[in-house]
Amino acid sequence: MRTHYDVLIVGAGFTGAVLAERLASERGLRVLLIDRRDHVGGNAHDRRDADGILHHRYGPHIFHTNSRAVVDHLSRFTEWMPYEHRAVGLIDGRLVPIPFNLTSLAMLFPAAEAQRLTRLLIETHGIDRKVPILALRDSPEAGLRDLAEFIYANVFLGYTKKQWGLTPEELSPSVTSRVPVHVSYDDRYFQDEFQSMPRHGYTRLFERMIDHPGIHLSLNTRLADIGSGTTWDRLIHTGAIDEFFDYALGELPYRSLRFEFETYRQRRHQPVAQVNYPVDRDFTRITEMAHLTQEWGDRTMVAIEYPIPHRPGLTEPYYPVPRDENLALHDRYLELARREAPEVTFCGRLGDYRYYNMDQAIARALTIARKW
Repeated sequence: MRTHYDVLIVGAGFTGAVLAERLASERGLRVLLIDRRDHVGGNAHDRRDADGILHHRYGPHIFHTNSRAVVDHLSRFTEWMPYEHRAVGLIDGRLVPIPFNLTSLAMLFPAAEAQRLTRLLIETHGIDRKVPILALRDSPEAGLRDLAEFIYANVFLGYTKKQWGLTPEELSPSVTSRVPVHVSYDDRYFQDEFQSMPRHGYTRLFERMIDHPGIHLSLNTRLADIGSGTTWDRLIHTGAIDEFFDYALGELPYRSLRFEFETYRQRRHQPVAQVNYPVDRDFTRITEMAHLTQEWGDRTMVAIEYPIPHRPGLTEPYYPVPRDENLALHDRYLELARREAPEVTFCGRLGDYRYYNMDQAIARALTIARKW
């Protein structure tokens, strides 16, 4: 017996789930949604451990956006819990706000010097502005260059080398601009208009999103697992484009992560959700889950994050490595797709080979659905 679908979607993360829901509910299409893992939600998946602690299995996912369209869409599937993310970094033995801001400056420098540098930053760049560290290093003002060198050495360089296995200069400016110096006393990690967490977790949001009679979900399923008895008209592939073509043009580099989860018999372990270790230790950060979920009890869980090289088939590809030669290779794969797989739409962080935040992936999926 043959089963036919209008669309097959590979990957049940944000891009795939949003597209499945939109194409089924708005276009009336029959959708087969598959994922090689045993759960929906992609890397945003969360679950409870044996002690009942809700945690983000693939590391912290903090939702923030300036897009009202994205908020309105997700609000159909979840209630929200206000949450503003804060992070600190261990610098010179002190925990100071990250991204580096005027409060960090006042904590690490003598008062008179901190006041002088604060005045220079505001006069040069204005208040409540974000300045990429590499741009600050090129400042015509010697005092700001010295400050930039301190921040570069103590905050930026070590963290970047651990995270990417490369120096900041070897990466695209799109990455280096993500961790700027914030000329502000605003200690929040993000300044987006909307900052909240799904009240009942990400997995519940995904389950409600794809709960539609036009969507058939198949987990623990790869594209190669689908037999000849299942057919479809169009394919949406949110996985790695190089893997789809069996690495015909070479492997696109990714970075991966390894997590160690530890549970403590205490109510709270850290002053804020995220503590960064730019210089010390082999890991980059420790995140305490209860800050994100607001589920405080007599035990608390932390996730210790170790960046590692990605090995296809062995690790999860988290981050495309944005370098010019990698983007050029991705363009060659897109040209190959136009020639050999015109019926396939590649999208998502892996398909587009782009460092998307969650809201960006959702916005991209909504745009594709509108143009379908």
